[in-house]
Amino acid sequence: MSRDICIHAWPCTYYLEPERRWIAGQLSLTLPSLTFMTDSTGEILVSFPLSSIVEIKKETSHFIFSSITILEKGHAKHWFSSLRPSRNVVFSIIEHFWRELLLSQPGAVADVSGPRTRGKELTGLMAGSQRRLEDTARVLHHQGQQLDSVMRGLDKMESDLEVADRLLTELESPAWWPFSSKLWKTPPETKPREGVPVTSCEPFGKERILIKIPAIISHRTESHVKPGRLTVLVSGLEIHDSSSLLMHRFEREDVDDIKVYSPYEISIRQRFIGKPDMAYRLISAKMPEVIPILEVQFSKKMELLEDALVLRSTRTSSPAEKSCSVWHAASGLVGRTLHHEPPIVDQEGTALHLQTSLPALSEADTQELTQILRRMKGLALEAESELERQDEALDGVAAAVDRATLTIDKHNRRMKRLT
Repeated sequence: MSRDICIHAWPCTYYLEPERRWIAGQLSLTLPSLTFMTDSTGEILVSFPLSSIVEIKKETSHFIFSSITILEKGHAKHWFSSLRPSRNVVFSIIEHFWRELLLSQPGAVADVSGPRTRGKELTGLMAGSQRRLEDTARVLHHQGQQLDSVMRGLDKMESDLEVADRLLTELESPAWWPFSSKLWKTPPETKPREGVPVTSCEPFGKERILIKIPAIISHRTESHVKPGRLTVLVSGLEIHDSSSLLMHRFEREDVDDIKVYSPYEISIRQRFIGKPDMAYRLISAKMPEVIPILEVQFSKKMELLEDALVLRSTRTSSPAEKSCSVWHAASGLVGRTLHHEPPIVDQEGTALHLQTSLPALSEADTQELTQILRRMKGLALEAESELERQDEALDGVAAAVDRATLTIDKHNRRMKRLT
């Protein structure tokens, strides 16, 4: 994903110190930098990285105009005023991304202190893939528990339909029939179907947290925002404010649509009839980590808008092809490193080198990669067996629903004859 994607842009004015005047333009925020471009000529007057910011403050110019001042390394101070939709909105978003950058800097400094090897890059890639696979496995596990709950409900429905059949038979019998009392015996307890585990009605791990990120939250209107937190659960979504107080909880089935405006901005909506919809808009520097999980949970309710199509372009190939290619590439690289095999040579005898000239894998990187690949392989096998079990459960659900539908139709006809 490109780091130069425009996260947000606001109309504003910039104070040009040499000419002592305010210039109208647009302030644009990207992940690495802030840029101001004039409206009249389209010239970039100022552009500086977020990492060079020392301080962000709310101030007033000439005691009247509300402004945002940004102090840069080297004591360069930038003034921005006439911010729309409001100064608080712009300040909150810029401060959020600046703070998240500062929090991530210790790891970045550690990476810069030593050479970044191919092993580190591949380990980071595989660790991220493992986290996504674990999140998918949790959602799949919860889905399987829901199917088990549906099967238990269908078993109870069949038991109730048997009782209804006995009652209808009693009503259809003549009044002088001497053996009707046996019809009132309680039906035998139905045994659970084979392959359906007997568990409690409340799914295990329903409130398990998949991911939790800080975010800037706006409710219905973009002119009022507040810092908060988005929590993705197996059963739904929760939005908290900065004091950890719950603002709203979206159950998984209550979410009507999720719009992705950019890799860093989404909106969540629940529709109502006769009253306003419940809608929240969230911006976060860590939103790219959440969007793949939301696509798994709400695949039919996700809508990628124009600026967010970069997410789809990075995933053009199928998941099976990607996992296969990553698995074979990583396995081959690890295998060649472990056995110190020579580089691959084509038919003309020319060595095929890697496109980059990064150092080879170290022994520690190789061991870590091997462990990650083993865990991923185990997760993939468990997911495959769970999918096969759920396919069988779906077949059982379909058959049980058909039986229940036929039985209910038959009972309805019998009741109409009695009336």
